[in-house]
Amino acid sequence: MARTLRSTLVKILFSLFFLLSIPSILAQEENEVSLKSYLTELESKYAIKFSFVDEDLFGVKITVPNFNNLNSIITALETQTKLKIEKLNQRYYTLTKSSLVSICANVLDNYAQNTIPGATVEVLGSEIAIVTDSNGSFSLNDIPRNASLKVRYLGYITRYIAIDDLADTTECTNILLDENLERLEEVVVYEFLTSGLVKQADASITLNTAELGILPGLIEPDVLQSVQALPGVKSIDETVSDINVRGGTNDQNLILWNRIKMYQSGHFFGLISAFNPYLTDKVTLYKNGTPTNYGDGVSSVISMQTKDDIEGLFVGGAGINLISGDVYGQFPINDKVAFQFSARRSTTDFLNTPTYNSFTERAFQDSEIQNQQNQTIDENIDRDVTFLFYDFTAKLLYDINENQKLRLNFIGMTNDLRYIQTNTNTSETTQSFLEQANVSLGLQLQSQWNSKFSSHLNVYVSRYDLGAENFFNNNQLLIQENTVIENALKFDSTYAISDRLSWGNGYQYIETGITNITDVTQPPFDSNIRGVIRIHAPYSQINYTSFENRLIASGGLRVNYIENLDTFSKWLLEPRLNVNFRLAKNLRAQLLGEFKSQSTNQVIDLEQNFLGVEKRRWILSDENELPITRSKQGSIGLNYEKNSFYVGLEAFYKKVEGISTRTQGFQNQNQFSGEIGEYDVKGLEFLINKRGSNYSTWLSYTYNKNDYNFDSIPPNLFPNNLDVRHAITLAGTYNIKKLKLGLGINYRTGKPFTAPQEGDAALDTTSFPNRINYEEPNSSRLPEYLRVDASANYGFNITRRLKGSASISVLNLTNRKNILNQYYRVSENNEIETVINSSLGITPNVSFRVKF
Repeated sequence: MARTLRSTLVKILFSLFFLLSIPSILAQEENEVSLKSYLTELESKYAIKFSFVDEDLFGVKITVPNFNNLNSIITALETQTKLKIEKLNQRYYTLTKSSLVSICANVLDNYAQNTIPGATVEVLGSEIAIVTDSNGSFSLNDIPRNASLKVRYLGYITRYIAIDDLADTTECTNILLDENLERLEEVVVYEFLTSGLVKQADASITLNTAELGILPGLIEPDVLQSVQALPGVKSIDETVSDINVRGGTNDQNLILWNRIKMYQSGHFFGLISAFNPYLTDKVTLYKNGTPTNYGDGVSSVISMQTKDDIEGLFVGGAGINLISGDVYGQFPINDKVAFQFSARRSTTDFLNTPTYNSFTERAFQDSEIQNQQNQTIDENIDRDVTFLFYDFTAKLLYDINENQKLRLNFIGMTNDLRYIQTNTNTSETTQSFLEQANVSLGLQLQSQWNSKFSSHLNVYVSRYDLGAENFFNNNQLLIQENTVIENALKFDSTYAISDRLSWGNGYQYIETGITNITDVTQPPFDSNIRGVIRIHAPYSQINYTSFENRLIASGGLRVNYIENLDTFSKWLLEPRLNVNFRLAKNLRAQLLGEFKSQSTNQVIDLEQNFLGVEKRRWILSDENELPITRSKQGSIGLNYEKNSFYVGLEAFYKKVEGISTRTQGFQNQNQFSGEIGEYDVKGLEFLINKRGSNYSTWLSYTYNKNDYNFDSIPPNLFPNNLDVRHAITLAGTYNIKKLKLGLGINYRTGKPFTAPQEGDAALDTTSFPNRINYEEPNSSRLPEYLRVDASANYGFNITRRLKGSASISVLNLTNRKNILNQYYRVSENNEIETVINSSLGITPNVSFRVKF
């Protein structure tokens, strides 16, 4: 009864409130009139005429101004309607919509109506862009009425609004953004070491360079230096152009830039990466379980991808360090077209710095020479070095429509050297000139045909040139040239059979031509070797993901038809397997396997003076002197992560067949034999990492047992030239507000080398010229390697959009002398000399950068 009484009372009060409101509502409606009808009244009252477009006044209502003066009435109408009323003469007036308007709005969450501060608001077709304030509000003055706004914020669906819809209102409009909701399942990626470094579900490792935190010894996010922080990835000679992944040589890595194969990867003879990291959006490293769309490279795949989205704002930056300066940027031309570029040039040809001097000493040394009495021979050498490098990239981005994207990529890089060396003891002079260049052009078309089917077309041409001239003591001229030209067409497609099952297919055609020219004046000798290999490779792969990611698996087959136009043709089948499955809540296991092959390798001319620094030349497999190199690899691993604590353990076995002593860098009795053999690697990689909100510390350990097997070399089993049994890294980073610090210790056991026999038996004086009698291959080892690196970075805001950073790094902080290589030669006095190549000494570097 009481409830019924209360309900009746509420209804009565509501009715009374409504009835009391009617007079004010009616009064307001009576005071509002159509603008068009009111203008008719003014024309009659003041004997004037108004000229206007009917569409501009359609539906416009006004509150009748309470003025008796015509000028005051017109001013009031302009204020209410935002129309421009212009007096032509005493009788005629015109009414027009202004082409420039002022607007204001509030950006809100469509679900909870919460304000969204920091949302980006862009006026399309112009350079006008702002962000919403702390209340989610913004205002813009004098902007084109016929333009549109693009409003976006991370986690929300981007919205496009016509400016005319926001104009001519007296209050700020509310713009509602819908949340971009996605169903989240169990995360199967692991971020470790530093921000931006992620191990994916397929065991690949990605580096998101924009998010990449500091790493010890790195002043900038150098792509090929950064990957060496990972277990199983090292450079025995401290370079980026000789990266050894699981015991493989550098030419066994497939290096891609925007899906274009690169035959040159470094500057300063490998001490600096040739790829600008600030436009490189993502780097992906595969050590095993490689997808079938990747051929070539029996050791690893390193794939670099630059930014691929058109952004509404211009972004860019510039920087300088003690070696080079660079600039990069991406700017939109319109909503569908953008242009991207980067350029870098060294300062080494006009500015000597401590970093340059340390690099020069490392690059041009056969550093310490000892005689048979282990006494250091002081060679008085005068060197005149002029060296420079530069690189340039460009990318045109064109979004044909929402489903098709066209990308045109260009990259060019050059090393240029003039080197004169004079021995003041003997007055012998060597003049050397070298130019190393890589130029590539590629076109990619990405298409999303429907919700299930997509494709990617990739066409590119790449050219690599290495040319050197050496003039010895004014009586011998040596000319060497190495040219690689590659043309490729690659087509990939993916069909989503269901939400959890997809099928990928593709075809690749690759034509590679290589030329090697050698010309010597005394004694007269010339050689011109040319060859072409063509590869046709269809492939297919199935990808499956179970409910809640309990099982993530892929398996496929790549079929290679390889044809050397001069010598052979061959079919090769390459199965691939990648399985990731959950053992427990925070523990997953991974099983990987692959067959791979490659038909291009690098021979190493250690005796021919190819400037003493760049001795590797690309050659083609011919199935006679050099067969196709083939690999088989299998691995099993465990990954555990909980509360930012990660532990990873992986054991692997890799066998590589079809290698030659000419491609492995022998410096002993087998240097020129050209024997064909194989190597196998048994290894273990371990990583433990703990991350906090402002720190990360990690310990990694790698064990490799890497052995050669050459049937025609006694003994046929001996350690690989890259057999480093144990490698340990202990490192940490710490952030203090805008200051980032990094410190790391790298330790590894020494690599093998071959020493001469003891005593008088070491030198064979019965041959001409005299030769060294060596012990068994790689039966000796270099001392242990230990290096401490440190780095620091401080970021700051110059203006609201302009950000700056200053960095400093020190390589080999303790200035320890590490021996990288040791080999032997016969001197003019018929004595055995020991040549010792040492690592970089203490090497500081500083940089300053701006970003906007």
